[in-house]
Amino acid sequence: MKIEQIYTGCLAQGAYYVESRGEVAIIDPLREVEPYLKRAKADKAQIKFIFETHFHADFVSGHVTLSKETGAPIVYGPNANPSFDAIIAEDGQVFQLGDITIHALHTPGHTMESTTYLLRDATGKDHAIFSGDTLFLGDVGRPDLAQKAADMTQDDLAGILYDSLRNKIMPLADEVVVYPAHGAGSACGKNMMKETVDTLGNQKKMNYALRADMTKEEFVAEVTEGLLPPPKYFPLNVKMNKEGYEDIGDVLTRGTTALDPKSFEDTANETGAIVLDVRHQKDFTEGHVPRSIYIGLNGDFAPWVGALIADTQQPLLLVCPKGKEEEAVTRLSRVGFDGTIGYLKGGFEAWKEAGKDFDTITTLSADEVKRRVENDSVPVFDVRKESEYLSEHVKKATNTPLDFLNNFMNDFPEDKDFYVHCAGGYRSVIAASILKSRGVHNLFDVEGGFAALKSSGVRVTDYVCPTTL
Repeated sequence: MKIEQIYTGCLAQGAYYVESRGEVAIIDPLREVEPYLKRAKADKAQIKFIFETHFHADFVSGHVTLSKETGAPIVYGPNANPSFDAIIAEDGQVFQLGDITIHALHTPGHTMESTTYLLRDATGKDHAIFSGDTLFLGDVGRPDLAQKAADMTQDDLAGILYDSLRNKIMPLADEVVVYPAHGAGSACGKNMMKETVDTLGNQKKMNYALRADMTKEEFVAEVTEGLLPPPKYFPLNVKMNKEGYEDIGDVLTRGTTALDPKSFEDTANETGAIVLDVRHQKDFTEGHVPRSIYIGLNGDFAPWVGALIADTQQPLLLVCPKGKEEEAVTRLSRVGFDGTIGYLKGGFEAWKEAGKDFDTITTLSADEVKRRVENDSVPVFDVRKESEYLSEHVKKATNTPLDFLNNFMNDFPEDKDFYVHCAGGYRSVIAASILKSRGVHNLFDVEGGFAALKSSGVRVTDYVCPTTL
């Protein structure tokens, strides 16, 4: 028996490759399926099943393409209603894979079709669970994403999740290994550990939601407390996962069309495409196509695209570092953004060499910002998450979280300069690019973000541990 977690850090997502005696199961695959095919070929094995723990909201799964490539059936749990052929497993249904068995445990609550897959080894002993978004390490799946589809409140779903955990998962032995679908950084939970594999016994000790003496009322209150609105692209990804999607090969072919500067500009004007610059933030600040949006590949690229652009049908044109075009299109497609229609051939240097106008963002050192802020009381805007801001921030700074920047557009002054910062510099340049694309040019980005500001000696609030918020 072989179990491999295939973890994608920028999505905080775990897919799984399980093999026994030449038969393979893939659990919650990513959209690009070639790595699974290559791995099975190297093992001289056949992909027999594709298990989906639920209809994912934060990424587009590779189940449809992988099934088409291999002939392996897609398996969902009870209550699933996909538009394509699939096995809708009954609660407790058993699937033989070589010498091992995989048992479908219906665990609704995150969504009503959510299912945990229990793996029993060749001796019949419970070995591991693939818990999807039902159980994370340190947390459980948020119960608000499926409430509209299920015609239930988030409290209703949280109560159902409580029963699923208590009746199906917590009775399992402490040595059972937990393989979740996500880790820290995913928007599908709020309190996940940085680790991606653990034992159930340790989770019973560490996970607030698995306290043995916890009442249902306490569980509902704690699980629903502090939930931020989900990203707007989530329902669109659910729809693609339920109904199917375009082959990723076609998406890549279209998205990696090279366009010279004139064709690039003409295409942008004709289609209304957003120009998305995915280079390093320093390169963007030094020069970029006017009104382009910056979201760099070096950060949490795909989730930020989903949160800020939101409409998966939006046409996109890319400005990339050389050789990163296919990677950018692939990572966009993982979250359902299939509308990339080309990239700037030769990159931003070609744009400048063609004599095209370009824009810049002025970046100031933290020391210079400290001097200006303390002498002139210039406004400072902190685009970190609210929890980061409440933990510690520059005194008199205003919190305008990047996730919800559109809600704060009227807060930025029109008649005086202001400064924008995040933790280290990535998010603040995203925010600055959005503001500049809307005609706001009286801003300065703070190099190095809050970490640099604090080191410079600028006055900050007393530190509050984020876990107490």
